[in-house]
Amino acid sequence: MGWFSSSDSTKASDGGRIAPDRSSRQQCWNGRDLFFECLDRNDIVDGIKNDSEARKRCGKEIAEFEGSCAKAWVKYFKEKRVMEYNRDQTIERIKKEDQATAGR
Repeated sequence: MGWFSSSDSTKASDGGRIAPDRSSRQQCWNGRDLFFECLDRNDIVDGIKNDSEARKRCGKEIAEFEGSCAKAWVKYFKEKRVMEYNRDQTIERIKKEDQATAGR
């Protein structure tokens, strides 16, 4: 089971959460990367808005991702993916507009 799950092994003696160690974080990032590669192969940008399609096409990868990462991290990474996609699209649009105005 992933870190920050309901397992008692992630709780400190005072009831707080134990921060994930380096190998747990790396496992999470690897799961994220595999899931995002699957989304890319299937032309899915938003894993939240297109959750049912993502689960249909990338079921194994999303299970690994969600199983190895904290729920909050899963949501964060999915949102960050969309934000970065939108940022990149905006940058490309601005570059094209700049090229068009420079050619006048």
